[in-house]
Amino acid sequence: MTALTSPRRATFTRAASGPTFLRSLRSELLKLTTVRSTWWALGIGAALTVAIAFLYMSAAEGGNPIFGVLVSAQFTMLVAGVLGAIAVTGEYATGMIRSTMTATPRRGQAALAKAVAIALVVGAATVLTYLIGLAVTIPTASTAVVWSDPAQSLLPLVLGVCAMVVYALIGTGFGLIVRNGAGAIAATVGVLFVAPIAVGLFQLGGESWQWLVDLGRYLPVSAGSTLTAIPTADILVPALTLVAWVVGLVGIGTVLLQRRDA
Repeated sequence: MTALTSPRRATFTRAASGPTFLRSLRSELLKLTTVRSTWWALGIGAALTVAIAFLYMSAAEGGNPIFGVLVSAQFTMLVAGVLGAIAVTGEYATGMIRSTMTATPRRGQAALAKAVAIALVVGAATVLTYLIGLAVTIPTASTAVVWSDPAQSLLPLVLGVCAMVVYALIGTGFGLIVRNGAGAIAATVGVLFVAPIAVGLFQLGGESWQWLVDLGRYLPVSAGSTLTAIPTADILVPALTLVAWVVGLVGIGTVLLQRRDA
């Protein structure tokens, strides 16, 4: 007699489609913090913030230390934007982007991890820079900071950190879209620095150009300045404006990353 056995079913295991988001984020943080240009950019931004805050408090009698720290954003926004741009385009220049796409086949996840890593690094560096700036300026201030009123103290600082993160992510978005270092930096500087100046010149043209001046309020710098005003004004419109810039640019860059060859 022969024993009859039922045929065994073949079992299949689905191959992993790539690392988890947290692993991708850890990899992006490691790449970002081990590049010398990152520390140079963060160091320059911190030095500018502290120096400008100190000069403001020295020149402005009765100046507000909070405003002294925040006013430097007119210059440090460019540093943040350039850092966000080169964090992306640097990989294209060295060819590392191919390794990144091989390690993380889901390109949308790779782009999101890179954006979150840049936001975390720039946000943490901005918080530390603001603390140093306040430590330098508060002892020399003739008026005390009203910490009991968040609208005149803590809230503008928090919103200032958020605005700086947005400026960096604008550079990231242009980096994903353009993929060229010079082009991404030029586009970032154009939006953050040149565009507000150009729009301001149209104020000389009278009421016929007022519509363009009104549109200028939706530029990132204008929205960021309104967001960090002391005391804090209505933040809904400028906050939505900054979110729209980030979602639009990083979203377009992510779609292009998924459709184009690395």
